[in-house]
Amino acid sequence: MSSDLAVRLVPDELWELVEPLIPVFRPRRQGGGTAAVDDRAVYTAIVYLLTSGCAWRHLPVEFGVSVPTAHRRFTAWTRAGVWSRLHRAVLDELGARGQVGWASAIVDAAIVRAKRGTLTGPNPVDRGKKDSKLHVLSAAAGLPLVVAVSAANVHGSQALKPLLMALPAIRSRRGPRRRRPAKIRADKAYHSAEHQTWLRRRGIVPRISRLGRHRWVIETLAWLLGYRRLTIRYERHGHLFNAFLVLAAAITCYKKLAKQPT
Repeated sequence: MSSDLAVRLVPDELWELVEPLIPVFRPRRQGGGTAAVDDRAVYTAIVYLLTSGCAWRHLPVEFGVSVPTAHRRFTAWTRAGVWSRLHRAVLDELGARGQVGWASAIVDAAIVRAKRGTLTGPNPVDRGKKDSKLHVLSAAAGLPLVVAVSAANVHGSQALKPLLMALPAIRSRRGPRRRRPAKIRADKAYHSAEHQTWLRRRGIVPRISRLGRHRWVIETLAWLLGYRRLTIRYERHGHLFNAFLVLAAAITCYKKLAKQPT
């Protein structure tokens, strides 16, 4: 793989955020096991899989990383929480520059085709095929703050509370960290008296269209589905598919960070 492509996939500035989060490789005392492999090469290969949508077995040999090694590292890093920590690290950098808007946040969801695995369920709009659903809580400008995966038959409204409760305390340019938007915007699928009361008790103003007069368009879903690995789910394990989704959210946030002056 050309060095130009590798740099485009993982610029030096992005790797500076990723590298401290990668668990230290520790060889087995008795010998054998997985040989040490350059972490940046593995991470670049994973980003390539996310953006290209290619199968693990089609990972180009030019990366210098075998398929078993790449898959084991991806699983191990997922278990270690690397992707969510990276997402938060990027959000913290954006927050410190005043680039995380707290005036309002938008909740939405989209169904994606799934070939197999956990976190799948009957798709109510596609003859009951077992698919998955992506849930996103974004800032008004489209910055993905929290993402999650569920079965396709899970109603979007059931994700509202978990998404908000998962919102991390993000750095701000001045003052303490923040984790609550002033308003929540969503379409009529999220309307309920319980949600209205729950949000108000937390000091969040609900802007949920009960009569369907508005459709809050969330660009974030279009951005995330631009990562071809997310358009059709092949992962057997739902938590690994969710890992790719969180990584996509982190990279999406990084792209905005890269455009901002330091």
